[in-house]
Amino acid sequence: MKKLLLFFGVLLFIDLSAQSKGKDYSNILKSKNIYEINAFLRDAHPDDPRRSVLKPRVMDMMKEYIKNAQPGDKKVRQMQDWLALLKRRSSTKISFDEMNAIIRQKQIARYQKELQTGQSAAVYTMSNPQNVYVAPTVSAESKSAAAIPDTEASEFNMLMAENPVEHKNKTVKILNSLFDNDPNAKECIVMIENKSDCNIIVRIEGIGTTKYRLPVPSHGDNSIVVQKGDYLFTSIVCGAQYASQKTIQKPLMVALGSSSKK
Repeated sequence: MKKLLLFFGVLLFIDLSAQSKGKDYSNILKSKNIYEINAFLRDAHPDDPRRSVLKPRVMDMMKEYIKNAQPGDKKVRQMQDWLALLKRRSSTKISFDEMNAIIRQKQIARYQKELQTGQSAAVYTMSNPQNVYVAPTVSAESKSAAAIPDTEASEFNMLMAENPVEHKNKTVKILNSLFDNDPNAKECIVMIENKSDCNIIVRIEGIGTTKYRLPVPSHGDNSIVVQKGDYLFTSIVCGAQYASQKTIQKPLMVALGSSSKK
């Protein structure tokens, strides 16, 4: 009897713990909020009977939103993407592999455009009286980029200042890696997204003399093709030290920092 009570006690504890960690969907059938219902469909068990009611409801709500949206409403594209997913599956939940595939396609489009237009790497120069380096007006986001430390500024500029031939060769190598689906390939691509207000250098150190340096502009991204293996990633992000060990056996995306902008 004691064992039975203990068993049910453990089950109750697990259930309560799961509920405390998750969202409260007890009144979800009364919801008229697209985002709340969409979140429920992503989180709920595949056999939850409420799905049969809420999926068609939220699809109708999305169609209605799109129909009445103002020109230029950026939410329309998101609603269209969600509708397309809901027509094919039970929710808009995207797997890690699917997300990687989306990022991969965006990177392919970006680097193909660079090759077609002959775009070269950006160059960052000293532009303030405090003798520190900041990104010039490359985009609206980078206008307010915070300065990176003097200790890395000249190195960052040197790494960014590729000549057109070097940049083209690097772009071709990255594209080849993006298109290569061979699991036996010895190299793969690493993409670093810099969400911070500072320009950074990501140092990727492997076994022996295997080392890479990747400059990543504020609110931008950059990619590099590396040998597969175990690496220590380090960087200084707006003065804060970053370090992480990663095993690279397939394409990897790493996001660093967060913007101070609201």
